[in-house]
Amino acid sequence: MQLILIPGLWLVGSSWNEVTPVLEAAGHRVHALTLPGMGSRRLDRSGITLRDHVEEVIDIIDALEAQDPEKVVLVAHSAGGALAHAAADARPERVARVVYVASEPRPDGQKGDGGWFVERGEVALPPWESFGEEMLVGLDQELRALVRARSIPSPEGVVTGEQKLYDDRRYGIPITMVMCELPSIVLRRAVAAREPGTEELAKMASVSYLDLPTGHWPQFSRPQELGRVLALAVAG
Repeated sequence: MQLILIPGLWLVGSSWNEVTPVLEAAGHRVHALTLPGMGSRRLDRSGITLRDHVEEVIDIIDALEAQDPEKVVLVAHSAGGALAHAAADARPERVARVVYVASEPRPDGQKGDGGWFVERGEVALPPWESFGEEMLVGLDQELRALVRARSIPSPEGVVTGEQKLYDDRRYGIPITMVMCELPSIVLRRAVAAREPGTEELAKMASVSYLDLPTGHWPQFSRPQELGRVLALAVAG
């Protein structure tokens, strides 16, 4: 299976480096994306929008179709879930499954978090104290230093961008929620109760859940286990 790995904010394709070998050993072809403007800290990314990142994912889907008619699986971490959901909306006939890792499908019209500090049109990785303790589980000081060293500021237009969706066929694409910071039963109950923020997830026709107890960055805190969990998700 062709897997497209979409990083969250501040991360690039190399954030999946410890996960990719596990997936390749399971027989998958892996494409870990570095999104527009994220190739270097020196780049000007002030004009890059959320849609620019969505279109990059769509372009990869189209390029892979030219090589292989087999459908792809999108794997998204954190805010990358917005990109995966929008790309699946744009190419519902080409996506076999979307896997959300510490992530979720962002509904039409919802904007990203605008609460981060913006400087020169970009948002740098905030201090670790800005995140809840549940997000930092598994990240010791060494790993925190590694993540920060690899981080690239995200474009403001991506961080705060508004989601635009058009095709209800996206609801028919199976999805898997890989739960890290909270156990899946919490989200299941929230969806069943139609709690605010779960509306888009509740509309999905096929949702499966896998638990990987750790913090918000399992590709660093538990990469081998994440690889195995993703292989299970791809297998349905």
